[in-house]
Amino acid sequence: MKIATRLMLAACLVLPFAACKKQEAPVVEAAPLTAPTGTDDAAWKTYLQEVVINNMGPITNTPYMYYLPAENDPEFEAKYGRQLEQAKGAMARGITAGNLIAFGSPASARVADLAVASFEGVEADTLKGVRVLFIGDAADNARVKVAVEPSGAEYVFVEAK
Repeated sequence: MKIATRLMLAACLVLPFAACKKQEAPVVEAAPLTAPTGTDDAAWKTYLQEVVINNMGPITNTPYMYYLPAENDPEFEAKYGRQLEQAKGAMARGITAGNLIAFGSPASARVADLAVASFEGVEADTLKGVRVLFIGDAADNARVKVAVEPSGAEYVFVEAK
């Protein structure tokens, strides 16, 4: 009886491992992302989310994302003000290492203004280990980079094209 019990126990332990033969998924290369050409909010949000996911790197925390609609939105200035208030508040509280902050919009110059204003008053080297992602026009890249670099954060630029 003991032998039969031991054989059953051994079979129960071995069976799950034998059944778990992993098949490797084929590697699929992602198609390059293309920014929407219009001002469709849903299309822009989807595009920006995909860019953020592709640029997470070693970051595993949920990113802080700051988005502005196109400037023809009737509530653009109010939305800009709310986003600026949220971003400045987050910077004042401090962002811990291992987080990503992303700025993106069809209104690249204005989201660059938002990013620059958000980093005003941030003390030097207080954001080490934080990644800042700016998604916008190449013309706005330099001024955002200059505003972010003193904070010690890793700066990443993705041209929205």
